[in-house]
Amino acid sequence: MNDLSPLMQQTFEIMTLGKSYGVLYGHYSDHQLDGRMITLNGRRLVNFANCSYLGLEVDHRLKESAKDAIDRYGIQFSCSRTFLESNFYEIFEDRLTQMFNQPVIIPATTSLGHISYIPIIVGKGDAIILDHKVHQSVQNATMMCKGMGTHVEVVRHNRMDLLEERIKYLSGKYKKIWYMADGVYSMLGDLAPMKEIYNLLNQYEQFHFYVDDAHGMSWAGKHGVGYALSQVDYFHPKMCFSTSLAKGFGAHAAVLVFPDEMQKMLIKTTGTTLIFSGPVPPMVLAAGITAADIHLSEEIYLRQDGLIDLITHFNQKAIELDLPLVRHDVSPIRFMGTTGSAQICSEIAFELQQAGFFVNAASYPSVPLKNTGIRMTIHLHITKDDIDNLLYNVRRIYDEKGVNTEEVLNNFKEKQVESVN
Repeated sequence: MNDLSPLMQQTFEIMTLGKSYGVLYGHYSDHQLDGRMITLNGRRLVNFANCSYLGLEVDHRLKESAKDAIDRYGIQFSCSRTFLESNFYEIFEDRLTQMFNQPVIIPATTSLGHISYIPIIVGKGDAIILDHKVHQSVQNATMMCKGMGTHVEVVRHNRMDLLEERIKYLSGKYKKIWYMADGVYSMLGDLAPMKEIYNLLNQYEQFHFYVDDAHGMSWAGKHGVGYALSQVDYFHPKMCFSTSLAKGFGAHAAVLVFPDEMQKMLIKTTGTTLIFSGPVPPMVLAAGITAADIHLSEEIYLRQDGLIDLITHFNQKAIELDLPLVRHDVSPIRFMGTTGSAQICSEIAFELQQAGFFVNAASYPSVPLKNTGIRMTIHLHITKDDIDNLLYNVRRIYDEKGVNTEEVLNNFKEKQVESVN
């Protein structure tokens, strides 16, 4: 352990602390899941950490499709897609093309998708500007570009004025200027300013945009295409889009969405993880096709409306109870700030377990050291009564620990992020 860097040592200590409280690295012991409840350490808990926002992961139609595919094709089809692939890919990608009205490819995960996409579209003579809260999976892929000589820097979160300054400065030195961001940020649940980003795309010829809308998928937009696309009128030709099917969509795998067929074929034939990584199992593809059919029906809008109603109720109740809800955006990820101490954060999450609720204890490295908090997700398996009971208990525990709302929220005021080369 002595050869670890100070930050790695701190990460190890925080993770070990969370494990000791039973709020990290847990194992549910349920014989069957219903999406709402889990059993952890013999205690039945309402699950406020489920990212299947529309409740489709236990839908009988998806399960029947997956079981039928297992009976017909087995657990996996073990062959590189480059040589031979299940016809389910073609069917699934056709459904997703109908949803997005753009060419698509299905990688096994968003992380693998980024690795196939980003190092190909970004050239050595380009520059990358990372929103400082963009998901780690995007950052990992950009580090491959940096290793090949691409300029990479970071800009303060969602600050379009600072982004524009960097676009102007870098345009004289690099061919393309790429901004990489999330549509919905995975910790605080805050949202990308899509209209402002589109304005910059239209204003600056060299400016391009890569967005990961993993947590925006399904609960927003026509056919559930996600939050990012729900905010704009068209798919911008200088935008590259990725999203997950393992959250709101209710199935698994991911989607890369392209501005044109030429870029799709480029990524399909040269993307390393698409050539060399294992394929998506037939049972997962079959369930995904069924989920896509639901997204292409009117049912998706009923589910979206139901989720928005729950999110709105959560936000209103948090305000009523004077809780330090860091963001009040309408998104299914809700984040309640704590004192900045990883130990206090773990203690609060543990006490909420004792009260019957499972939440995420979010501390470094998932969030900055001073920005610890309780991360809760809203999904269609829970009820308004579940939300009320959770928040009443949060208020009680915060009072017992002397957590002050104003002091906590002050810790979350954005600080300037320096550019890094």
